[in-house]
Parts: sequence; structure tokens; C-alpha cells
Amino acid sequence: MPALLPTDFTARITRLGRVAHREASLCAEPLSEIMATYAGVEGEEHAGLTRPSCSRVTQQYPRGTDIRNVRQFSVLSAEELALIAADMGLDHLEPAWVGASIVLEGIDDFTHLPPSSRLQSESGTTLVVDMENRPCHLPAKPIDEHAPGKGRGFKAAAEGRRGVTAWVEREGTLRLGDILRLHVPDQRPWAHMAQATGH
Repeated sequence: MPALLPTDFTARITRLGRVAHREASLCAEPLSEIMATYAGVEGEEHAGLTRPSCSRVTQQYPRGTDIRNVRQFSVLSAEELALIAADMGLDHLEPAWVGASIVLEGIDDFTHLPPSSRLQSESGTTLVVDMENRPCHLPAKPIDEHAPGKGRGFKAAAEGRRGVTAWVEREGTLRLGDILRLHVPDQRPWAHMAQATGH
């Protein structure tokens, strides 16, 4: 029995980007295509088969522990970016300002896709959704450079809309305009989630 089910939900790639040196700038340079390898995208700040653990997994590992890199891509929704911008009082929010690797258009409530879902291109290139990407303060600086005084509003406006992190399951090229189909795990939600998280 298949563990993953293809759905009728698809999304179109509207933006590709690469953050080359996050210390210098979080802004992602625009690209027309990328080669997605098992290590991510060559020259990308988040590339690599492994990475040092960060603040998001301190309940599991001491900071700086070498762990599997499931944060090769920051994937965002064009629709959710528009909602973030509106809440910040902006006409638009450039994906480059928030370090987006990929922006997709066409899937509602994108940030809350089930972990382990797949996004697969027509040629077979496949990304695995790790989990929701929680918003942080880092985009505030590049946002302020283009819209002075607006950066501090990003973290609150992006809550539940910051997209997902993802990693490569099958290598291949991704291009602007490519259509990705959503595949979801064939399982019901865990019955004890509320008890486990206290929510």
C-alpha cells in the first residue's frame, strides 16, 4: 500500500532565489532555474547534507551539533506573502527580502502542509516538506532597507504564514513556471497531539 498519495493540488513556481552569504545579506538573488541536488543548491547558505543545529532544535541537541540538513530550502506561498504584506501595511513584500528559495502559487494554507509531504515537478524533481518555518527577526533589516520602519512588523505578521523548510529527495532541475504536485502522507492526524504539546 502506498504511503504517499498524489493529490489534485498543484502550485506554480513564481520565484527562485539563493542566499549566498547570510552574514553579508539575507536577500536572495533571483534565479531562473536551480539544480536541486541531495545537498541542496550549490552556493546557497543553507546547502549541505548536514548542518549545525540551531535554536529551533535546542530541545533535541546542543547548539552546533552536526545534524541532517532538512532546511535546504525556504519555500513560501505567494498568497501568504501577500497577506503578510497587507498586515505590515506594505503594497508588496519581495521574497528576496525574506531569503526565499522558492515561492509557489496555488496551494491554500501552504505553511501548514503535513510534514513529510512531497512537492514533485513534472520531471520528477522532488522536495520533502520538513515542517513549518517559524518567523524570526532576521528579515527586519533587509525589509527596513527598502521600506523603512516596517521590518519590525514582519515576525508578527508572518506567524503561521512563513512557509516551510524542505530538502531534496530526488535530484533535478527546477525552473520558473514549473508546476509542482502535492503528495501527502496516507495517515490520519495523531490523536494525542494536543496532549503532547499542551495545546
